Amino acid sequence: MLTRVSSGRVPARATAPIRILMVDDHMLLREGVRAVVSTQDDMEIAGEASGGGEAIREYARLQPDLVLMDLQMADMSGLDAITAIRAASPDARIIVLTTYSGDGRAIKALRAGAMGYLLKASLRNQLLEAIRSVHHGGKHLDASVATAIALHVLDEDLTEREVSVLTLAAWGNSNKQIAARLELSEETVKGHMKALFAKLGASDRTHAVTLAAKRGLIEL
Repeated sequence: MLTRVSSGRVPARATAPIRILMVDDHMLLREGVRAVVSTQDDMEIAGEASGGGEAIREYARLQPDLVLMDLQMADMSGLDAITAIRAASPDARIIVLTTYSGDGRAIKALRAGAMGYLLKASLRNQLLEAIRSVHHGGKHLDASVATAIALHVLDEDLTEREVSVLTLAAWGNSNKQIAARLELSEETVKGHMKALFAKLGASDRTHAVTLAAKRGLIEL
């Protein structure tokens, strides 16, 4: 009669998959992300949200390992949702998934607590790597975004007042109209415009608006 001898080894437990909360107001994008994630054994979509407010509630309910967050949504911006989630859960790991490549939006997201910034155009190429990197405590920036940040790292930031002035200019307001809207003198507005041109390297207000919008420094 043969006797089976145990080696004393305990079978290794499978690592729990990375639980992901997907936040985007476009259903097709969420379906695309779900399709990519479903091919991986080490991650899963734990829940979905179509807006910032819903994202905050779903994060609190599901306590996912990681959030994929769009920036532009109808009810609440992704930036505000990131801020709220991180305020309640400082260890929350969030990757921005967006169409905006400008350094201005990326810096705002990173300052709010995002640990990754990924463009939707590179979703299939970088998504899985970004998820794993951020889940393990790293950071992940799209290469083009990282380059944009590096190009402007020494630039002087626009003040809140300068952003307000340029945003109103982008909407077609004259200096006189901007002054009335912000309760400033017209000369003060002209001073802000002059400072804006210098900071952005712009030749005129149209050029300044174009540069600021491209970089995500103003919202149009």
